[in-house]
Formats: sequence, C-alpha cells, structure tokens
Amino acid sequence: MSWTLRRATDADLEAIMAIETAMFETDAWSPATMAAEIGGPHGYYLVAEAPDGGVDGYAGLLAPEGSGQADIQTIAVVEQARRRGLGRTLMLALLDEARRRGATEVFLEVRADNPGAQALYRQLGFAEIAVRPNYYQPDGVDAVIMRLAVPEHQATLA
Repeated sequence: MSWTLRRATDADLEAIMAIETAMFETDAWSPATMAAEIGGPHGYYLVAEAPDGGVDGYAGLLAPEGSGQADIQTIAVVEQARRRGLGRTLMLALLDEARRRGATEVFLEVRADNPGAQALYRQLGFAEIAVRPNYYQPDGVDAVIMRLAVPEHQATLA
C-alpha cells in the first residue's frame, strides 16, 4: 500500500481523534489538546493518507526552531496498516523535520508495555535514558524515555 504524507490540518482532527481514541483507549488526548498541538507554532503534525482518502496514521513533533531539542509527541498507525513500514516512514519524516529545525537531539516517551514501538525506536537509533514510573494513567504503566542524537543528513545518489 502507498500513503501520502502531508501536514495535518484542522480538517483532519476528526480522523485523527478516531484513531487516537481507538488506539489509546484509556489515555487518549482530548480533541482540544490535539487541535492545539496541530495548530501550535512549534509543532509539526503529519497524517498518512491512504489512496482512498482515509487517514491510516498520524505523528507529531514539538520542535521550537533553534532550541536544539525536539520531542516526538505522538504516533499512531491503524491496525490494518501496521507492519508495512508506515510507522517508520512517519518517524523518519519527523526526524527530518527535527533536523531541519536545528535539533541535535530528539526525545520520546513510550509505554513500557509496547515492545513493538520500543523495537522500532531502537532500530532508528534511540536509546533508553530513564523510566517514569506509573506515567500512563489510569493504567499505571511506566513510560520509557528515549533519546536520539540526531545524525547529520546524508545525501544519497539517485
């Protein structure tokens, strides 16, 4: 399957929230929080649009220009689109934007009970630096904090 990545807009909020509430049943962001993130001056939110026009995933970055740091705020891919490289594609797009904004390090938090996501992040070069006990509520699941030293962009030959 082929997706088109594009900047998220307010018009995508309903589709994003449908995924958000399905994926993060107990700790989903509110529509107001998500809208503020999408429209915020330091954010960079993408949606993965399927050929039929539906949204199969989204991801968000918080990266104030020139701060040197960025945070992966959220990423989600619908069940039927998993294991096809979409999560990796979204992450790479966020990392490219973080680099463009001058970030030299990127942080993220991931649920301790999500080994699939942790494996992807490790493959991308993230390393565990700390744990926040009982961070995800009401489930009481720990958050694993991970950090990536942003590598220099490497041009490739066509």
